[in-house]
Amino acid sequence: MMPSVSQMPQIASTLFSTYASFAAFLMLVRSLANDLIPHHLQSYINSFFCRLFTHASSSTFTLTIDELFGYSQNQIYEAAEIYLRTKTANSSARHLKVSKSQRQRKITTSIVSGEEIIDYYDDMKLKWRYACDESQTPPNEKRYFELSFNMNFKDKVLSSYLPYVLQKADASKQEDKVVKLYNRECPYDDEDGSGGGMWGSINLEHPSTFQTLAMDPEVKKMVVDDLDRFLQRKEFYKKVGRAWKRGYLLYGPPGTGKSSLIAAMANYLRFNIYDLDLASVSSNSELKRILLSTTNRSILVIEDIDCNKEARDRQNIADEYDPSISKMTLSGLLNFIDGLWSSCGDERIIVFTTNHKDRLDPALLRPGRMDMHIHMSYCSPYGFKTLASNYLGVSDHPLFGEIEALIESSEISPAQVAEELMKNDDADVALEGLIQFIKRKKMEGTEIKDEKTKLVDAP
Repeated sequence: MMPSVSQMPQIASTLFSTYASFAAFLMLVRSLANDLIPHHLQSYINSFFCRLFTHASSSTFTLTIDELFGYSQNQIYEAAEIYLRTKTANSSARHLKVSKSQRQRKITTSIVSGEEIIDYYDDMKLKWRYACDESQTPPNEKRYFELSFNMNFKDKVLSSYLPYVLQKADASKQEDKVVKLYNRECPYDDEDGSGGGMWGSINLEHPSTFQTLAMDPEVKKMVVDDLDRFLQRKEFYKKVGRAWKRGYLLYGPPGTGKSSLIAAMANYLRFNIYDLDLASVSSNSELKRILLSTTNRSILVIEDIDCNKEARDRQNIADEYDPSISKMTLSGLLNFIDGLWSSCGDERIIVFTTNHKDRLDPALLRPGRMDMHIHMSYCSPYGFKTLASNYLGVSDHPLFGEIEALIESSEISPAQVAEELMKNDDADVALEGLIQFIKRKKMEGTEIKDEKTKLVDAP
């Protein structure tokens, strides 16, 4: 029997009261569940119902992304973990975890087991859920992500969305990366797997950038353009059949900024530096093991190569074929730089430094081994202005004209100029001190030349 119109308000009031009581009961049950049921059991229950309703809906498809792929790290899992950190700020997740290692620059947030994050890509809505099988004790517990979306988007997710996640994760990792300086004498530290067991590392705290370098602006631009072109030419190197690497030779007097340029390159590219002292390498086989333990996207630095006799020339080339002699040879170095072993790694830069280019064996100097030869010259007027801006915060001064004239007629290194500018915070005092220093150096140089002339002219 249908209720009359007069009975409708009473029925509506009864229904609303019943709904309110039921909602209050559900809130009480939820509160008790949160207090009494352990978190890992809540995650298991949520996972069960999620899977139940997921399988019940024929329009939903779910991908499982395990942490491990066999015994190796699953690249997609790692990328998803990094990518989802960028999504936590705007997510509706009620439970996040925060972390920060000594080498990280900022605090990172990530979701905990059972939490979900909704993401949108083009016309798709995607749901990420992090799960952890806590039936196993750490570190054997199984961790994985579940990615759910409409069945119709399956092909698009696999072909477009997941590659997008990988790309964004890589960009985020590079942005947050702390550049490291690896050396075989540092305490072994392989926190992120970047050095193998043969290298130790420290953070590269060198503040040098291309903006602060006291270099000729045209040379500086040439180096930056070459680095940019190198990064963008992966397919080109593959097409022409060459290993994706680039070699630089920095040569010039001491104190002209060779180490600062290397640091600027590393900070610009976000590449780690591997500093190799050839004097510590006893054989070609050891050199091979050392170089193979370096990683992609890195800069291998071999300083003062002219000081290493084996790498400098091939005088004792016969010894290379004597099995009784175990030593590092020039051919062993060249084989890794430009031989078959050079293809063992991508996106590598090799930098050699020397104070005496003329002492190097021509075999080291040809393109393909040292592609760019960069002369690090004495301080120029432009370099002085850069240093004055860096150290004193001045871009113009009445004494600049006199100093520039003195620098053009002197052989003074940027390191010497910088040292003088550091002696006083007062620009007037520091610049006057620099003038007196350059004049003394010129006088000393003139006296040395005079002494040499007297010795040559002496009977």
